[in-house]
Amino acid sequence: MKFLLLLSFVAFASAWTLPKDGKPLKLMHEPLTQELIDYVNYVAQTTWKAAPSSRFRSVSEVKRLLGVLPDKYPYEFPTRADLVGDKDIPDTFDAREKWPNCKSIQQVRDQSSCGSCWAFGAVEAISDRICVKTQGQLQIFISAEDLLSCCGFSCGMGCNGGYPQAAWEYYKKNGIVTGGLYKSQEGCRDYSMAPCAHHVNSTKYPACDGDFPTPKCTKQCDAGYNNTYANDKHYGLSAYTVPSTVEQIQLEIMNYGPVEGAFSVYADFPTYQSGVYQHETGGFLGGHAIKILGWGTENGTPYWLAANSWNESWGDNGYFKILRGKNECGIEAEIVAGIPK
Repeated sequence: MKFLLLLSFVAFASAWTLPKDGKPLKLMHEPLTQELIDYVNYVAQTTWKAAPSSRFRSVSEVKRLLGVLPDKYPYEFPTRADLVGDKDIPDTFDAREKWPNCKSIQQVRDQSSCGSCWAFGAVEAISDRICVKTQGQLQIFISAEDLLSCCGFSCGMGCNGGYPQAAWEYYKKNGIVTGGLYKSQEGCRDYSMAPCAHHVNSTKYPACDGDFPTPKCTKQCDAGYNNTYANDKHYGLSAYTVPSTVEQIQLEIMNYGPVEGAFSVYADFPTYQSGVYQHETGGFLGGHAIKILGWGTENGTPYWLAANSWNESWGDNGYFKILRGKNECGIEAEIVAGIPK
C-alpha cells in the first residue's frame, strides 16, 4: 500500500516542470481541492504544511471572510515616525511571553461567517495595547461588535469588508466600548454571531454556512452589564501606519504591543496547518486582516507570528507563521496601530 501511494505521488510530481533551481513553478490550483493540498505537501517542498478543507461548501465561503476592501483607505492617514529602540531586537519575540498576564494577548477570536476581519484585527491589538500601556492594570476586551456595527460608511461595508486604517481612526475619534466573544459576558457589547468551523473539519463547531448581515448599531450595553454605553467608551490617543521595514515593525510590537496587519490571500492559505507560510499555488481570493504579535525563525526561515480570527480550530491552534522580510503577500506594507489614551 505504501509503495502504491509513493508511486502515485511520483507520478503527480512528474507532471510539473521544474525550473533550474529545482523548485516547482507556482501554479494555479483551484481552491478547496485535494490537488492543491497534495501539491503543497508533496511537490512544492515548501516551508509549511496544508490540511484538508472538506468543510468548504464553495469558494464564496472563503472570499466572504476576507474583509479588507481592495481599494486603499481613501482618506489621509499618518505614518508613524521612525522608532529608535532602547534595546537590541531579539531573534525571537512572542507578545504572549513578554506580557503573560494580559488575557487579551492569549486569546484567539472568531469573526464567524462575516467579513469583519478588518474590525477584529483592530480590536484585538487595541485590547492588547491597553493592557500593555497600563502594565496589566486594565484588562479588557474591546468590542468587535461595536466597531463593526457603528463605524458606518467611513469604515467600509461592515460584514462585507472595511478599512483597517478607518477602524483605528474611529477608535481615536469616536471610541469603542468593551465586549468579548459570543455570549461571553465580558463587556458592554459581546459579539452577536456564533463561532463556526472556518475551512476545517471540526467536531466542536458547525460549518460557516450562510452570510450574516452587519449587526445594527445599538448604542446600549447588553442586558445585565453594569455600565452605560457612553461611560464604557475607550479612546485612542493616536492612530497611524507603521513604516514597512522589518526593524520598524519589530520595534513597534516590542515597545507598544501587537499590531494589525493586512495581506493578500491566495487559494493555498486557507489550508494552512503548520510551518512558515509562503504563497505556492492558486489565485488571489481577497484581502485579510490579522493581528501580528511576534517573530522568529523556524528551520532557517524567518517568520512573523500572527493570530487569525477563525478560532482555535484553524491552523496552528488559531495562529500562523508567515515569511518575514520579503513582504510576502504584502504583509509588511499595511501595518496599522495606535496608542491608547
